[in-house]
Amino acid sequence: MEYLEGKNGGLKILAEKYGIENSQIRKWVNLYREGGIEFLAKTTRTYSGDFKVYVVEYMHQHSMSMKQAAAHFGIQSDGTVNKWERIYYEEGIEALYEERRGRSRNMSDKKQGRPPKKDVNENEDLLKEVRRLRMENEYLKKLIALVQERERSEQKTE
Repeated sequence: MEYLEGKNGGLKILAEKYGIENSQIRKWVNLYREGGIEFLAKTTRTYSGDFKVYVVEYMHQHSMSMKQAAAHFGIQSDGTVNKWERIYYEEGIEALYEERRGRSRNMSDKKQGRPPKKDVNENEDLLKEVRRLRMENEYLKKLIALVQERERSEQKTE
């Protein structure tokens, strides 16, 4: 409220006065401007998959930053929006519908949840193997063609 009312200077002075980061005050101001005191109240929220998809798509359609999107939708942390965006692009829309908090209910040896990221080296090795197999295939085709040509020429001479 001090910042919005213009009391005691700007962000830097308030940050020094209360011993917190400028960015934190800026985040609070943006949240307050978008939704009032309700957006500032610390509550643990669970968001639906539809909401997560909507936030990410809305953010891109309106060219918003993660901080702007978080403030616009009353999400306490822009890191949450960042995580949703990463999941959206790396794992697809369906991944946003999965619950990822806490331990899994089934504590068996089977690992559940998101699949591990593919190793870049593994992909490169697979590509090399595909190239090698293609070359081998071409070599065998040429060899078969030469053998057939030789057999035809021997049949003509007989």
